[in-house]
Amino acid sequence: MNLLLDTHTLLWWFTDDPRLSTVVRERLLDATNSVFVSAASAWEIATKQRIGKLNDLPQASERFAELVAADGFTHLPVTYLHALLAGRYAHAHRDPFDRLLAAQSQLEGLVLATRDPAFAAFDCRTLW
Repeated sequence: MNLLLDTHTLLWWFTDDPRLSTVVRERLLDATNSVFVSAASAWEIATKQRIGKLNDLPQASERFAELVAADGFTHLPVTYLHALLAGRYAHAHRDPFDRLLAAQSQLEGLVLATRDPAFAAFDCRTLW
């Protein structure tokens, strides 16, 4: 299975948070699965750190590449195609990070590992 991690999923994985579902945890531990982390998550983490909303992992943005690599995850850049689809979604959903993750999931054929029910409005597969 090819997974794309929502930002909260990534952070919960990094901090071994019990809110991470058993299903997602098992998929992340299964070496036969490919796990992708979006550049949008780096942007979201840096933004949350800047505004003081990310105290569980104080150096997450500074150590982002190191943390992603340590788990064998793959960085997924944001392309203009992702950005165009994210901007074209007709949904009223205003979170730019969610819109980009949904577009990446849809265009790249990745299953989005997320607990967020807002993704049901997008044309992407989710897992929790």
